[in-house]
Amino acid sequence: MLFLAIVLSALVSYLLGSCNSSILVIRLLKHQDVRDFGSHNAGLTNTLRCFGKGCAALTLIGDLAKGIIAVFLSRGICHWMDVGLTAQQDVHFIGYIAGIFAILGHVFPLYYHFRGGKGVLVGVSVFLGIDPKVFGCLILIFIIVLAISKYVSLGSIIAAVCCPIITFLFQMLQRGDMPMWYVWLNTGLAAVMGAMVIWMHRTNIQRLKNGTENRFSFHKTKNV
Repeated sequence: MLFLAIVLSALVSYLLGSCNSSILVIRLLKHQDVRDFGSHNAGLTNTLRCFGKGCAALTLIGDLAKGIIAVFLSRGICHWMDVGLTAQQDVHFIGYIAGIFAILGHVFPLYYHFRGGKGVLVGVSVFLGIDPKVFGCLILIFIIVLAISKYVSLGSIIAAVCCPIITFLFQMLQRGDMPMWYVWLNTGLAAVMGAMVIWMHRTNIQRLKNGTENRFSFHKTKNV
């Protein structure tokens, strides 16, 4: 039953993740495809640069919501199927499974020819459902790096690198009678989520090395 619950949670999370907020918002409000503009990425930063703050705000809300919803739906599936997980295991383990597949759906959306975003917001938002303290730390790291460097991509990459480290630290602090293998399991799943985000930023990493990466600005580009 646990295996079936994991498969069902993964499927639901992937399908939910495939509902790309940026694509939906721009199609509904601007009758355009965000992937035809700017960096051609269906994510928050490109939406902000090309279509302004209003569309970006709606994209932000949508991407944050689907990560959280994926976690709670997956937990609901475990309760419904009565797989026997404890409350602590339910919140963490199945939450990471939901996060991984929600990111996969966002990056490779079934509904949009597998062309999506980079999964940063979805990945971070998952921690609101799993562990808000980890979420707060990752957001703080992102904001500090962005404020210093003015690079959204660099903030995202460093937050992704820190994701398994912070997960491990908080898992140890909150361990109680949790077996050590379970701490390492959750840390490993968090590392997978972080690695996925870093992999999706590989072109940004190359531009950062070349000094050609775009710096963050609240102003949208012209002629959109």
